[in-house]
Amino acid sequence: MKLIDYKEGQFNSQADPYVLKADNGKYYMYVTGCDGVHAYEATSLCGEYTDIGVVFSLADKKEYWAPAVTIINGKYYMYVSCMPTCSDDVHQQAMHVALSDTPNGPFVNAKQIIEPFSIDAHVVENEAGLFIFYSVNDYEAERAGTYVVVDKMSDPFTPCGNPTPVVRPTLDEEIFMKNRFKQGQHWHTLEGAFYFNEGDWHYLIYSGNCYQNEYYYLGYAVAKTAERDLTKIKFTKYPNENTYCPLISKNHFEAGTGHNSVIKDNGAWYAVYHGRDLVPDKRLTGDDRTARICRLELDGEKLTAIRFEDKI
Repeated sequence: MKLIDYKEGQFNSQADPYVLKADNGKYYMYVTGCDGVHAYEATSLCGEYTDIGVVFSLADKKEYWAPAVTIINGKYYMYVSCMPTCSDDVHQQAMHVALSDTPNGPFVNAKQIIEPFSIDAHVVENEAGLFIFYSVNDYEAERAGTYVVVDKMSDPFTPCGNPTPVVRPTLDEEIFMKNRFKQGQHWHTLEGAFYFNEGDWHYLIYSGNCYQNEYYYLGYAVAKTAERDLTKIKFTKYPNENTYCPLISKNHFEAGTGHNSVIKDNGAWYAVYHGRDLVPDKRLTGDDRTARICRLELDGEKLTAIRFEDKI
């Protein structure tokens, strides 16, 4: 179901939606923007979201990808990658963090915390400390491309600098582009990691491929353990690394489905992801990805996405 529908005069795209329930009881959605991070506000998870505009930008940066906001000690930390305005190389994307006293910003005191290429953060705090999931590139792997790592953080501004691989490309359906950088080397992509757990079951949902391609999808990796140090958990793709088994992918009413956040609301789990109408809305221009929502059912290692076109 679309979480935000088209409205004349609003920022049209909600790529890479990250939803957070703030300390004030309201819900905030942060999305990718070329001119800065755009945000929306609602009084309920599936309520009407109000466009509150750009909540973070820097004078010398552009292409603010996949913002994620985490509450730590009552403060709001935004993790987002961006690149220099003078560059056309997206592989100059680097992870930054900015701080705000409120969920609707402005987010300030920005600091680059990881060198390029680093995108799509999800920061998690648990009993073992603070951890950051993000994606990096490997040009020399058998399946070269973008993959997911996790690192521990000594504080919200400082990764420890020992990223551990979490999930790597293993499938032809994860090929972003054939012969991308050199002939015979196909470029794969796993990105947009979001971690959550229910007891000793640990889940990591990720996007594979490219949102403009047929096989673009949300898949996940899973582990069952009492371990809480997320750098020590061995995740396994579901059902295995050799099987293309989307959690969410193109269906009869939407395509380009991927890059999600997960939220537990009133005891139920939901995935918020971007997608495109299967028959594109001709009123939209440029990037027409819009925020969608569906319920998630958890049954041990198995996740199921319950998707409807017009209801949750």
